[in-house]
Amino acid sequence: MPDRRIGVFLCHCGSNIAGVVDIEQISIAVQDLPDVKHVSDYKYVCSKPGQQTIKDSIKKHNLNGIVIASCSPRMHEPTFRQVLRETGLNPYLLEIANIREHVSWIHADDPAAATEKAIDLVKMAIARARLLEPLVEPEVSIKKSSLVIGAGIAGISAALDLANAGFKVYLVEREPSVGGKMSRWDKTFPTLDCSSCILTPRMAEVSNHENITLLTMAEVEQVDGFVGNFQVKIKQKPRYVDIEKCTSCGDCSDICPVDIPAEFEAYLSYRKAIYIPFAQAVPSSYLLDMENCLGVDAVRCGKCKVVCEAEAINYDDHENIIEIEVGTIIVSTGFELFDATEKQEYGYGRYPNVVNLGEVERMLNSAGPTQGHIVRPSDLKKPNKIVYIQCVGSRDELTNKYCSRICCMTAIKQARMIVDKTDMKVYIFYIDLRTFGKGYEEFYESTAQAGVTFIRGRVGEITQDDETNVLTVRGEDTLLGKPIELDDVGLVVLSTGVVAPESTKKVAHALNLSLSPDGFLLEAHPKLRPVDSFNDGIFVAGMAQGPKDIPDTVAQAKAAASGAMALMGKGKISVEPYYSVVDEDKCAGCQVCISVCPYNAVTLNERNHAEVNPALCKGCGTCTSTCASGAISSQHYTDGQISAMIEEYLSVHEESQ
Repeated sequence: MPDRRIGVFLCHCGSNIAGVVDIEQISIAVQDLPDVKHVSDYKYVCSKPGQQTIKDSIKKHNLNGIVIASCSPRMHEPTFRQVLRETGLNPYLLEIANIREHVSWIHADDPAAATEKAIDLVKMAIARARLLEPLVEPEVSIKKSSLVIGAGIAGISAALDLANAGFKVYLVEREPSVGGKMSRWDKTFPTLDCSSCILTPRMAEVSNHENITLLTMAEVEQVDGFVGNFQVKIKQKPRYVDIEKCTSCGDCSDICPVDIPAEFEAYLSYRKAIYIPFAQAVPSSYLLDMENCLGVDAVRCGKCKVVCEAEAINYDDHENIIEIEVGTIIVSTGFELFDATEKQEYGYGRYPNVVNLGEVERMLNSAGPTQGHIVRPSDLKKPNKIVYIQCVGSRDELTNKYCSRICCMTAIKQARMIVDKTDMKVYIFYIDLRTFGKGYEEFYESTAQAGVTFIRGRVGEITQDDETNVLTVRGEDTLLGKPIELDDVGLVVLSTGVVAPESTKKVAHALNLSLSPDGFLLEAHPKLRPVDSFNDGIFVAGMAQGPKDIPDTVAQAKAAASGAMALMGKGKISVEPYYSVVDEDKCAGCQVCISVCPYNAVTLNERNHAEVNPALCKGCGTCTSTCASGAISSQHYTDGQISAMIEEYLSVHEESQ
């Protein structure tokens, strides 16, 4: 490397920096430092004129090291790297001193101290810039296939977008049928469109699409590899019914003597040990619940196989392990409803006529357990009064602090459907009504005009007459400022919030993804990268990332699919060269680095030495700091570079003392 010729560019960022920090003082402090050949300042260095100033200065002064004092490198480091590329400089001969977030924004009350700190940071950046080395970005090829985990409306939407663009898709669903929670919902808000009418054509499309391989009753067990080259191991449970042979005639179910509460019907009705989850299920095939089957031999039962004319039933079916290779992964594992038994004061699980939103959805569905009629579970009679209680398991310090976003509108939708069809009186106790979407506020207003009574306040107590199972609801009307009591209540509906399912946590572990404090998958940036994970090539969509309604879920699924397409469409991607490197002459093969790497980037090679996969390594430095023999170093963040920055700071402040 020739002698270092460093250019320093100071950004005003309008008044964000210059309104606090004395830019001229920084310029004076660094202009005579060794290797500094040029210092200039500009109002907005990131602007096109500002970028041109850097380009012109590089050419005029023959600069081969650049220091920019500006905002966080998270904002414009890619911009400035491109400037270096366009002038023929290696983009990694750049150092950014953050004098906005780290100085002016947090020390606005003390400009003198802020200026002194900014000078320190720029001097330290110059010290590091002297030792920067040109780096080469390795290229990684990308397989043009994608794995979508979870086949609710998010997974279905993402899979279809990818498949229609010509990419191979593996769609994995842990349930016997695709469709997710939306397949159980009767209507969508605010238009009251038939949920099944919207969803089932898309369910059939994923089943028949030539570019989609559908794997139901399957879960991702293990994921290895890196962006563009993921090796995935999938475990598929036995169905005991051949989906290619099954005609869905139902003869097997008709003869089955076993009755089990049906999961799909929110346990409000029964199914057989051999069953199809619902009429429009995809695959359109029965399956055998072996845990509840009386027995497959003729002595104990075995009747289903005898009556199956298609010979689709196979008692010897077994678990399969499927291994695939994909370039990208989309996680859309959905949600579960909050377990209302955790809120004992509402009596869920103790009082038969206290139910949740999911159970009422199945009652309202004409294909559901009550053929569309709202009934009391205790005696199947029509209730006179129905009371909804909002925010059960949401916006609650004792359970979940977040808003679940769909509960208010689901309750309003159900209440509207009930008052439109019946003469029942419906009351909704709420804290705040969150009607945030397009047409939602208008739907709420029309529902109130249709006869639903909204009461602002919390319910404090629910009691039950043990002879009649009739409920009494006591609460507070905060608008009137007085207590309220509703008696002769036939049904209490808890507007339960949503929570991340256990399957999300399992997938997060397999993919090494981060979870937010509330248990949902954590996105890389809530504003700028809302569907990206911290792992390149892995995207999140739908309720797996956090509570949202159907339109937002579909929009996010399409965004995730677009992100995956953008990667796979390139064929190759460049990887930032921040990865660690191993000096095999020093490596003892102790494997400590392997145990501490959070990205599984370090392995042991055939020579019993550590080896780093550049595509997986994020340059975090954990392995470097734990290596007892000093065999590992981090490119672009070497010990020498970091030591030079520390020494620069200490030399200045030791002199002042």
